[in-house]
Amino acid sequence: MDIERVIDLKAELEKKSCFLFGPRQTGKSWLIRHSFKQYPTYNLLDSETFLRLNRSPRLLREERTPKDKIVIIDEVQKLPSLLDEVHLMIEEQGVHFLLTGSSARKLRRGGVNLLGGRARVHYLHPLSFCELKEKFDLGRALNHGLLPSLYLSTSPNQDLEAYVGTYLKEEIAAEGLTRNIPAFSRFLEVAALCNGQLINYSKISNDAQVARTTVQEYFQILKD
Repeated sequence: MDIERVIDLKAELEKKSCFLFGPRQTGKSWLIRHSFKQYPTYNLLDSETFLRLNRSPRLLREERTPKDKIVIIDEVQKLPSLLDEVHLMIEEQGVHFLLTGSSARKLRRGGVNLLGGRARVHYLHPLSFCELKEKFDLGRALNHGLLPSLYLSTSPNQDLEAYVGTYLKEEIAAEGLTRNIPAFSRFLEVAALCNGQLINYSKISNDAQVARTTVQEYFQILKD
């Protein structure tokens, strides 16, 4: 993907640490690789990195050199205990962090250290018209959405099905947001068909065969 994103975190990171949240595949990892490749980066999707820091979070401090004024942690919600080390390094060493993740909800629900105002919160959204410019196609945007991996895909229908499957497995089932995955899956399909309309909880409840209060909870999960 060779599309310049409008979000500019470089100047922000010179002043203060930042959380960068956004749905899966909005391009957070791509942004790090292309805009912050000169900084030390810990990608917690890498199993070796995850296991190493999980065993010993203090390695974050021990591996830092005096010239490392900015440090990147990708998918920080996978190892929330690291935030205590981050807090300490911000306070004692003046390090600025870029902390990315797809699940702000998991961090909030876990009651972990969210740095008490020491990091500003930003969101990376799907692609926009001003980013795509001449690459923008209204039909493609309406049919497949504007997530970069889907919008630019040569097989968007198959990739969209895979994306939903990953979302159900990694975000919903793995985080225990609901025990009834089939019900949530039905809700997703009905909610998609209601896109662009005023939300009618009772109608969606009937169509998805789940309680009205459950539909309201499901929408909150999608929002988060």
